[in-house]
Amino acid sequence: MLAVRGLYHAASGMPCMRLLRGETGHNNKGKNKGREIVIRIAIDGMGGDYAPQVVVDGTVQAVNSFGDIECILVGQEVALKRELNRHRVVGGKIFIHHASQVVEMGESPVSALKKKKDSSVSVCIDLLKRKEVDAVVTAGNTGAAVAASMLTLGLLKGIRRPGIAISVPTLRGISLAIDVGANIDPAPEHLLQYAVMADVYSRSIFKKRRPSIGLLNVGEEESKGTELMKEAYRLLRDSRLNFIGNIEGRDFFSGKCDCVICDGFVGNVVLKVAESLLEVLVKIIQKEFSKSYLTQFGAWLCSPALKSIKRDTNYEEAGGAPLLGINGVVIISHGGSSANAIRNAINVASQQVTMDINSQIVHEVEQREASANESYTSKTPAGSPDKSEKASS
Repeated sequence: MLAVRGLYHAASGMPCMRLLRGETGHNNKGKNKGREIVIRIAIDGMGGDYAPQVVVDGTVQAVNSFGDIECILVGQEVALKRELNRHRVVGGKIFIHHASQVVEMGESPVSALKKKKDSSVSVCIDLLKRKEVDAVVTAGNTGAAVAASMLTLGLLKGIRRPGIAISVPTLRGISLAIDVGANIDPAPEHLLQYAVMADVYSRSIFKKRRPSIGLLNVGEEESKGTELMKEAYRLLRDSRLNFIGNIEGRDFFSGKCDCVICDGFVGNVVLKVAESLLEVLVKIIQKEFSKSYLTQFGAWLCSPALKSIKRDTNYEEAGGAPLLGINGVVIISHGGSSANAIRNAINVASQQVTMDINSQIVHEVEQREASANESYTSKTPAGSPDKSEKASS
């Protein structure tokens, strides 16, 4: 692993990069640097449509903005060093870890991971497994990131499937939607666990005391939807979560609930449609504003409001989506992420490590399982076989 430290070149005013041997073997709760706790984050330097340039740019922005992190750029060393030489880096906060291979965006995740053992995403996840870093950020192949995380890190105790959670701007503030692509064929129990994880995340990160939970369906009535949705409804209704029932697609951005629960197929389609719709609306507005001097003047008058809308609806501000349920902190960014999006994704990773979200999820799942077992025991007539006896018979 190579440490990259920024120096000031007196003649040109540009930083030159001195490469030093770095440390290894860091624990998974950040390391002590004097009294300061430093969180170490592995960045997939080759992941994304515009890697490595944009990834390096965003990483440099992050270490120059946030005082409690160190970043390990994972990827092809020559390419990463070339990009880093363009930047001024706050002393000793970026390291390079060489990985010779890249999983391309169009590759089959499982096949690529088998063939490319030294891919940047695989090496990132392996560093997390070995506790040399506290979190991983990748804007690369989502399927490969999910598969590598499940195969290498495994799932949290009690969790059956991971889910990708995204922050959703609504009329009533930020909501959380899960799953948007990790699990396209879930069981009802998976959707219940997504709700539990969303509840924990919303309380910890968004500071919502008792988040409301909505199940994305084709209608509000309990009888609507597939058998999967009907059974998931019953499980959520009987849980101790603040479940408000089914919500429809029109409620996704209204803020009707704090957490939107859906399967990965539907969630991913909604996400891509929303992105496309926003891009089209921006182009339509730009076209209309450019039609005459009067409309251009109107655009100038509206520019503060338009900038505010852009800021509130821009996925780059959220940065990345946590892969919840994995035994580690993994943040998945949009393939087309800008440097600002990478910067914010690194901040999301730092927050999740600091709040120790995974321990809270495990605790919540254990509590709910214990509560369910107590409820089952109290309802079971004396002398009737319990669950273990039924299983053995």
